[in-house]
Amino acid sequence: MPLSAQSLYFQLGVQADDDGFVGNPKKIQRMLGASDDDAKLLVAKNFLIPFHSGVIVITHWRLHNYIQKDRYKPTIWQEEARQIRVTKTKEYSLDTKCIQNVSNLDTQVRLGKS
Repeated sequence: MPLSAQSLYFQLGVQADDDGFVGNPKKIQRMLGASDDDAKLLVAKNFLIPFHSGVIVITHWRLHNYIQKDRYKPTIWQEEARQIRVTKTKEYSLDTKCIQNVSNLDTQVRLGKS
C-alpha cells in the first residue's frame, strides 16, 4: 500500500470521533495531499466504509480502540451509525438486509406447457 494511503488512514484515525466516524475526510485528504485513489484504495481494501453523506467510518475502529465509559461521547452521525453493525470480530459492516429469501425455492409455472 502506498505511503500516502497509509498516511491518510493514520490521520483519519487521529481525527475520528469515539465511534470511528469522520465527517470531513475530503478536508483531511486535501491537507495531506493524498489523492482520491488513496481513499478509493482504503475503501477497496475494506479499511473504510463510505456513506452517501460524505461521512466515513473506520472499519476496524472497535477492534483497535477502547474508550472508557466515563469518557465516551456518542457520534453525531446517528443516521450513518444506524446503517452499520458490529460483527463478532468487532469490525464494522454495512447492515444489509436480504430482500428476498433465496433459500425458499418456489415452484415455477411454465406457460404454454400442459
